[in-house]
Formats: sequence, structure tokens, C-alpha cells
Amino acid sequence: MKMRKWNFRLCGNYHESYSEELTIFETYFGRFWLLVGAIFMLVFVPLVSSSYALYIITNIIIYAIAVIGLNVLTGFTGQISLGHGAFFGVGAYTAAIVAARFGSPFIFSVLAGGVVTAMVGLVFGLPSSRLKGLYLAIATLAGQFIIEYVLVHWESLTMGTMGITLPRATILGWELNEDRKFYLVALVFFFLFLWMAVNIMRTKYGRAFIAIRDNDRAAEGMGIPIFPYKLLSFALSSFYAGVAGALWAYFTVTITSEPFNLGLSVEFIAMVIIGGMGNMSGAIFGTVFISLLNEGLRFMADMLINARIFTQTALTMAPLKEFVFGLAIVLFILFEPRGLAEVWRIVRSNFRLWPFSY
Repeated sequence: MKMRKWNFRLCGNYHESYSEELTIFETYFGRFWLLVGAIFMLVFVPLVSSSYALYIITNIIIYAIAVIGLNVLTGFTGQISLGHGAFFGVGAYTAAIVAARFGSPFIFSVLAGGVVTAMVGLVFGLPSSRLKGLYLAIATLAGQFIIEYVLVHWESLTMGTMGITLPRATILGWELNEDRKFYLVALVFFFLFLWMAVNIMRTKYGRAFIAIRDNDRAAEGMGIPIFPYKLLSFALSSFYAGVAGALWAYFTVTITSEPFNLGLSVEFIAMVIIGGMGNMSGAIFGTVFISLLNEGLRFMADMLINARIFTQTALTMAPLKEFVFGLAIVLFILFEPRGLAEVWRIVRSNFRLWPFSY
């Protein structure tokens, strides 16, 4: 019987089998800190966080689910999508409609939001058979505007500008009537979907996505059916966006079509690029960075409004939001194209090789 090796600090590649190379954590040191982080998020954060901080953290967790899906499509498959914000809205409206009109339970509504959004993503993924790059981006941008128009003008279904109010979410009789309770549920969804995404990328489907991203002609020459895998990537990415949108709808209780605009899609793209394309941890880093940047800009605007001499300047802060996002994307592309995930990798390597890293 093969003895288990208790490795805590590796400074090289010591894989002896293909299964060892596929492991998520090479050492027990990484597994230990994963456990510590999970306990910290599940126990410590909800106990010490204020209502406002918990609101921000819950939003970050929900957005991270959507960004993980977009990273599968853009970072791992190489397909650009400028309609992820609209897919997020489709999931939110689907959950709101089935919950408010049919009284469906929370879990069913969330999954329904993911499934319906996946089908919508399949439709808008059809142009990927003939389009790529800028042309595919324009096609998905058209999908963004089409979905926005439907959400506003199909009043018999979406209630138009009036919006929809969702019933309080309950799980097995446990009512999610507090932010801390909903935070815990959102965190469980996040861990589950992150685990799913990481393991999907370790399968033949994930390897096919990466092959298509690197060189679609070479992937086709190796026998990979490109178009079905592209559609699968669109469906998977849209499913993640739909589930995240459904969770966000329950979290905010009342939804309208205004938040699901092009600006939200740009935010999602910025989260993927700044965090690091083709890296699961990068999706989390990018979501945290952009969300905190949003809060910083909002805080700055409020501060300028409260200072009377800067009132006119504060009024011009809203259009600068897109400028700041664009500037951040350009700076990261110039100075660190692999995003925050690469910065974190360098920091980890320095700690791992210390004191020989200098």
C-alpha cells in the first residue's frame, strides 16, 4: 500500500503521476490554510462585520460567482462577451417571476434562473460558430441591448419600470430574514460553484476550452469539435451569471431593469482582466478590487458633496466611473497583463523560496 506523503513546502516539481499533477493543492500547508479561510469566512466575518460591511461582502460574493463563469468563457475559452450584465439580469428576473407569481421555493427559483439564463446564453452563443474577436464582442453587445429592451418593454412579464418584489427566501423552513443568514447561504453557493468550476477545468472539457483559447485551428485538427464546446462554454458561463443574478434578486428583494446595463457588463469584464484571465483566484481578486474601487469612488463623491466648495466637482464624478475602470484596465494590461493573480503568485513564490529569493 502506498504511503501518503505529508508535504508542507515544495520548491520544485516532484509529481510522480498524472493524478498528482491535477491536484488543486500540492501540499497540506495549502489545504490547512483553505480550511482556516473557510472557517474565517463562515464564523468570524458574520460575527464582527457591521451591517454595511456585510452588505458589501455579500455583494462581492454574489458578483464573484458571475465573474467565475465569465472567466470560464473569456479567460479559459477565449470568447469575449459584453452581455454578461444582461445575463445576470435574466437570472434575476427569472427567479423573481417564478418566486413572485408561482410561489416557488428559494432553491428552485435560483436554479431556474441559472437554467433559463443558460438557454439564453446558448442563443447568443450561436454567432461564435463564425465570429471571433471584435466581431463576437459586437454580437454579444447587441445581445446586451436586446435583453435590456425586453426587460423594460415586456411589461406583462417583467412589470417594466415598476419592477418586481420577491417574497422572503426560506430554506427548509429557515427564513433568511437577516443579512447574516443570507450571507452564509451566498457563501455556500460561492464555495460550491467555485469547486465546480475548478473541477470542470480539470476534466477533458476544461482542457478543450484551453485548447480552443490557445489555437482553435490546432484544437480542431486534434479532433476537438470547436462549435459545441464554444456553446457549452457560453451555456456554463450564462448559468453562473443566472444563479448569481437570482441570488442578487433575493438579496435586494426588489429588482428593476436599471442595474443590468452595459456598465455592469463592463464591470464584469474589468473584474476578469484585472484579476487575471484564465485563473480562478483571479476572478475573486478582480471582483474584490473593482467592488472596493466602486465603494471608494462612491465615498469620494459623498465627501465632495458634503464639502460645499467641491459641489460642482462631485456632480461630475458619476461619468468618471467608467474612466477609472478603463484606466485601471489599461494600466494592468501595460504593467501586469496577467492581473492580480500573477502578483499573488509572485508573492507566494517569494515566501516559498525565502531566504533564497533575493
